Amino acid sequence: MLPWLILAVVVGVLDQITKQMVLATLHYGQVIPVTSFFDLVLVFNTGAAFSFLADHSGWQRWFFTVLAVVISGWLLTLMHQHRHEKLLPAAFALIIGGALGNVYDRIVHGAVVDFLHFHYAGWSWPAFNLADSAITVGVVMMLWGQLFGPSSRDQAQPGAPS
Repeated sequence: MLPWLILAVVVGVLDQITKQMVLATLHYGQVIPVTSFFDLVLVFNTGAAFSFLADHSGWQRWFFTVLAVVISGWLLTLMHQHRHEKLLPAAFALIIGGALGNVYDRIVHGAVVDFLHFHYAGWSWPAFNLADSAITVGVVMMLWGQLFGPSSRDQAQPGAPS
């Protein structure tokens, strides 16, 4: 499991390095255009994905912190169960690293630091960060592994051991 744990730590550390660079460079709400469709912007998200529940009184900070820690613990057990595979443990490691990167933000800053903002022709994607990207890639990999990985093929074959 060591390589997967190292991957989770690397994701969390890279996430925090990028956030510290942004915090040291930008002030809240500042926008630095990089391309015609991409900006760097410093915002704080007190909610979950797409600022879900961000407008509440603050209870969501601790709710999402505890939820991320519990889910990370569950994913660690799944990582151990699938430790001889490649895709699923890597997916779990990306999710854990991203989740714990955002947990750090919630504890230290009271909100998640977001800074990557894509937009085009009046359409705008909510700002996000490296941790969010790792979680998204990890979830896609996890779904792929569950749908098309070795254990799904074994279950689909008649007479396969369960």
